[in-house]
Amino acid sequence: MTDSGPKLRLFRWMKIVISSVVVTVLLLFTAACIRTLSLDVNVGLKLAHWEKTNNISLVIDHRQREELLANFKEAIRIPTVSFSETESNTTALLEFGRLLRKAFPTVFSSSLVQHQYVANYSHLFWVQGSQPRLVPYLLLAHIDVVPASESDGWDAPPFSAKEIDGFIYGRGTIDNKSPVMSILQALEYLLKKGYAPRRGFYIGLGHDEEIHGYKGAVNIAHILKKRGDQLSFVLDEGLAILDGVISGLEGPAALIGLSEKGSATIKLSVTMAPGHSSMPPRETSIGVLAAAVKRLEDNPMPRLFGHGPERGIFEHLAHKFRLPLKFIMSNLWLFSPLLGRMLERQPETNAFVRTTTAVTIFNAGVKVNVIPSLAEAYVNLRIHPAQSLQEVVDLVHSTVGDQRVKIELLDGFDPLPVSSADEKSFGFQIIKKTVLDMFPTVTVAPGICIGNTDSRHFKDLASDIYRFAPVWFKPGDAQRFHGINERISKRNYEELVAFYFSLIQNCDIQKLPEPHSSVHDL
Repeated sequence: MTDSGPKLRLFRWMKIVISSVVVTVLLLFTAACIRTLSLDVNVGLKLAHWEKTNNISLVIDHRQREELLANFKEAIRIPTVSFSETESNTTALLEFGRLLRKAFPTVFSSSLVQHQYVANYSHLFWVQGSQPRLVPYLLLAHIDVVPASESDGWDAPPFSAKEIDGFIYGRGTIDNKSPVMSILQALEYLLKKGYAPRRGFYIGLGHDEEIHGYKGAVNIAHILKKRGDQLSFVLDEGLAILDGVISGLEGPAALIGLSEKGSATIKLSVTMAPGHSSMPPRETSIGVLAAAVKRLEDNPMPRLFGHGPERGIFEHLAHKFRLPLKFIMSNLWLFSPLLGRMLERQPETNAFVRTTTAVTIFNAGVKVNVIPSLAEAYVNLRIHPAQSLQEVVDLVHSTVGDQRVKIELLDGFDPLPVSSADEKSFGFQIIKKTVLDMFPTVTVAPGICIGNTDSRHFKDLASDIYRFAPVWFKPGDAQRFHGINERISKRNYEELVAFYFSLIQNCDIQKLPEPHSSVHDL
């Protein structure tokens, strides 16, 4: 009988612990279910009472459609190629400037618009607003394109603007002449209809984005700084409307980039005594360097899903997934580590999870029977927003862990600041409203650009920089970007014109409506 007391107390204690665990699990499961069934981040914007601006409607007739397509095709035919940091097709850039004047005469003649050349080939437009106290914004795009050759396997010559099945093929149709021409086409239509904006805005067209924008965008930013301007937001290229690209998602999604990954180019080199291949040492410069490279590939940078804006993508899209993914996406407060592990399995989604490491160049050897003294490798890293350039360089040093390997940072910069995307974020909500007005079935979500754009040069002028154009991407279309058979449908190009036509007018409101919060407290 003496042993029954402690056993009974132990039993009761275990019963209380188990009951508490069960109740906690049930509460968590209930909260997760409620969030899963009710989470819809677009609700707040749809319920809000927006300030009336009496927007002008856009109706494009047959003649105008033929004209806008002809102007766009002519832009594609001009090979404004940036070959390298020291070589660009300046003749083509000058020709493109002449095309803009011919295609958009009202823009260049309007008393509301001031135009200037920047660094000889870039363009800066200032469109005067009637209410100077409203903070201006900047629409950004770039004229130059990457090289392209028909011999690479194009279905049409890359500078022909040939039509195939309703698509216009050519280098620059996506990156980035469709925004260039559609922004100015939208402004041309608005001015012809007597439109005068309340909120002034800039249009910046860089000529060297593909080679870092150090002459075009950098000098445009310098001009704005000298004027003492601050911008309410910047809108540049970056993300798009994805249709059928995200597995399990019901319907298309428009992703608006809030940030860009940083970048680092690191050179690894090993120098050892040369020798004859008939008497090899135990280790060679190639072997030492190859081992270092292998360590970098075998030990990827830490998984950081949930520590940057990539988490918002899935929370905003959660209600458009089917179960069980809908349950997981709606409750990242619980399942973030699980989703991170799922995403890192594929290269396309692994880029959202961590800083990526890519060995892009490996040089060694001069002759088959000579052991080389020097071996070099170049590593390109795209830095997650939760890390800094210095943190990444330090991790490379610790992972390589071999004093014989010289590590040099050749070029690099930190990730861009993360722009706001809440219900008080003017730029994000204006872009989102414009997308939803045009495409009601689309789900809008914040995103992150894994590449870099000219917009990074404007971070001192605006706290909010967004990267988006309403270009529709179907499965496989992302590979056309800088690849072969770059194209855009005629209908989609017209949609870009309509998008900027509405966006410019939507920016005329003085302030956003009072938020109808759709954020859950659970």
